[in-house]
Amino acid sequence: MTDKNLGSRRRFLKGGAALGLTTAVVPAVRSQESSDGLSRSAYGVRSRYVTSKRIGDGGNNSDFESEYNTLSPIQNQVGIITPSALHFNSSHGASPPDIDPHEHELMIHGLVDRPLKFTMAELQRLPFISRIHFIECSANYPLPKDVTVQHTHGKTSCSEWTGVPLSLILNEAGVRSGAKWIVAEGADRDSHSKSIPLQRALDSCFVAYGQNGGPLRPHQGYPLRLMVPGAGGFSHVKWLRRIKVVDKPYLTPSERFNELHGPKSVITFPSGGQQLLERGYYTISGLAWSGAGRIQSVEVSTDGGRKWQPASINGPVLPVAHTRFSLAWNWNGKETTIMSRCTDDVGQVQPTAIEFARSRGVSVDKVLSREVRRQGHWNLVFPWKIASDGQVQHHYWV
Repeated sequence: MTDKNLGSRRRFLKGGAALGLTTAVVPAVRSQESSDGLSRSAYGVRSRYVTSKRIGDGGNNSDFESEYNTLSPIQNQVGIITPSALHFNSSHGASPPDIDPHEHELMIHGLVDRPLKFTMAELQRLPFISRIHFIECSANYPLPKDVTVQHTHGKTSCSEWTGVPLSLILNEAGVRSGAKWIVAEGADRDSHSKSIPLQRALDSCFVAYGQNGGPLRPHQGYPLRLMVPGAGGFSHVKWLRRIKVVDKPYLTPSERFNELHGPKSVITFPSGGQQLLERGYYTISGLAWSGAGRIQSVEVSTDGGRKWQPASINGPVLPVAHTRFSLAWNWNGKETTIMSRCTDDVGQVQPTAIEFARSRGVSVDKVLSREVRRQGHWNLVFPWKIASDGQVQHHYWV
């Protein structure tokens, strides 16, 4: 960081008021109970001054309680871990089933030597692993009506997941010659199922029962979900009850997406719906991730893509996990466009809309159409336009 930047930062922080950084006397916290009637001491609740929340994606019902799909408030997130209560949700059109873990079983069958059933107690006796991984819905793409980064990119979250390696379970069952795929099935209303290549199942998949140090939440698959690191959310079958080892993929409704997600990043501050109140020093911040491995580097442009600057990586860089990045920036008070792009450790670079269109042989307008966005993972460089009054809005349709 240059001396000029440091000086600007000191003046900005001394001024404080630009972001409302004033000192106030905090009143005593009132006695509260959690939603299930437990006291604060038995089950903690957050401060009443913290208001970040999930929102519905509008795809099911205007009533939030009836929403099957919710968006994570990534504009408020710090670090790389999403709180369990704020993890995005996509429930395939149904409310989560009410499953008694004492009665739930996981069945392994098909092309195996020894068909098996595991109770939850039996699974939790086995050797376990904990891994930090993101999950992203394949429908995590912007629409012209979207305003905030929660709307445009809120169908991704990152947690620490704990469970049993699927290779251990399959080896115990004894996979037969000729087996090439598994089919995982959930206990939801529609028995959501997904075919996974056997080699991927053996290499990286695991059966998770824990999230961020506690049990899975109902919307995240309680008591069991399949973790398929790097693949779209459809593959991470929730409320897992059955795995069948087979010789070919099944034609389930979710078979259209099987690829690992490409590199993707987005600036979360400043982002849509926010406002810079005065010119001066700001820290641009955002998230980057890739289904193929680790994030190797992130670049940020503050002039509409003409020049790119290397961003700092803040915190751990883990495989198939969110990575936090930042860049010190002095805003001159003029209209501009900011954006980020990332590169993963297998050499994939996040594409611009022009680059993506060229690779597909279509126009940029076609790339931005809903038809193309629904064909697979949408990971284009995403621009935010900052007006001269500091208002921020997304730039593809302005």
